[in-house]
Amino acid sequence: MLKNAPRKFARSGASIARYGSTRNNATFSNLLQRASKLVSPKSFLLNPISLVSNEMNTLAKNITSLIGSGHPVLNRVTGYYFEAEGKKVRPLMVLLLSRALSEIPLEQRNRIAIDTKDVPEDPIYSKAPSLFQPPSRGFSPLSILHGIKPLNPLTKGPEPLEADFDKERGILPKQRRLAEIVEMIHTASLLHDDVIDHSDTRRGRPSGNIAFTNKMAVLAGDFLLGRATVAISRLRNPEVVELVSNSIANLVEGEFMQLKNTSVDEELITFDKNTKTLPPVTSRTLPVGHDYKVPSVANTADISHDKIIELAFEYYLHKTYLKTAALISKSCRSAAILSGAQENVINECYEFGKNVGICFQLVDDMLDFTISSKDLGKPAGADLELGIATAPVLFAWKEDPSLGPLIKRNFSGKDDILNTAEAVKKYEGVAKTKRMAVEYKDRAIQNLRAVLPPSESRTALELLANAIISRRK
Repeated sequence: MLKNAPRKFARSGASIARYGSTRNNATFSNLLQRASKLVSPKSFLLNPISLVSNEMNTLAKNITSLIGSGHPVLNRVTGYYFEAEGKKVRPLMVLLLSRALSEIPLEQRNRIAIDTKDVPEDPIYSKAPSLFQPPSRGFSPLSILHGIKPLNPLTKGPEPLEADFDKERGILPKQRRLAEIVEMIHTASLLHDDVIDHSDTRRGRPSGNIAFTNKMAVLAGDFLLGRATVAISRLRNPEVVELVSNSIANLVEGEFMQLKNTSVDEELITFDKNTKTLPPVTSRTLPVGHDYKVPSVANTADISHDKIIELAFEYYLHKTYLKTAALISKSCRSAAILSGAQENVINECYEFGKNVGICFQLVDDMLDFTISSKDLGKPAGADLELGIATAPVLFAWKEDPSLGPLIKRNFSGKDDILNTAEAVKKYEGVAKTKRMAVEYKDRAIQNLRAVLPPSESRTALELLANAIISRRK
């Protein structure tokens, strides 16, 4: 292909000259772009980021316009992680999926009357609903939203979304705002996680808690979640508001599951590596229920080793869903809802996000055993130090029951971490985790192919899913 590129490019140049002498609507830059495709490798043209480069390039800028505070130090802390080059996988998936959904004919995307239920900017139902109507402005004065004195133009309006929006790309303004909200929530969770895990580095430089303080990092994370909640509400779609808001609660529940693994620890009244005890129940303690009961055992001596491993994996995968996959899966489902897609498409988009999210965390847990801190951009080997048994450890435990007591005491004994790491190596825990990640990746790709027509965006999503398996940070 490259061998004949000069001749092809010359023909394209001649075409440009002809178009320049006529009144054709095509511009010189458009023709040059078409010509460049003749000499560009196909893999570059299908680079996932290249398909949504404009949206990704303005992502951080748009987010900072949503989170701005009147306090300069708070601005600095909340914007700290956005300054670094993160993976930004979550917004990238939302944007690519939004483009792929736009390939479905409009007559097949009629589950909701798109934007009809959303309050327009004025806020009077006087405008005809538009497919490309941006998120609505706020209705309360800034003096109400911010307190006595307005400090900043929070969610002043969606101008950045509409000004450079290209309808041919198929991404609705609300889907683009959704991508920004998802990154805000994820970044807030990173600020909180680094405090919880006592992390020293993030994205190759000091973590927020080290660069500032634990207190500032926690408060900045809270502030980000508050701003994200406001932005969610302005999408004016009750179903999406419920989904994305609930993903925040999922993050917290997943963190608690990680702090206290009830599938291997029968001592349910202790926590913090069994060094502290829950306060006694009083008559005023309220019973709280949940529609999902986490796997737990009253006495591991009463059940077989295989059953214990089964419960441990069930617990681990549900915790992984809550901590990592819930935000991805619910944002993918939200993108499909905003597109007006039918129920089966929405469900497959949700399953895609769930499977790719679990795959992502499996690879993350695998890298904790195989990549140095320098390459990973955050502390390596942190999971064992924190007393967390991830998939590589569970696979090793399946083969070596003697690891059970080490896991129950959160690797707090002398040489526990070293012995566990050696068992993971001996019983190929990392390789087995990778095979499990590949299974989830394959499921995710099947979810896409089940409901989305072939397109560059769908192919880019498949490439992205495959790239997760081979990533090194």
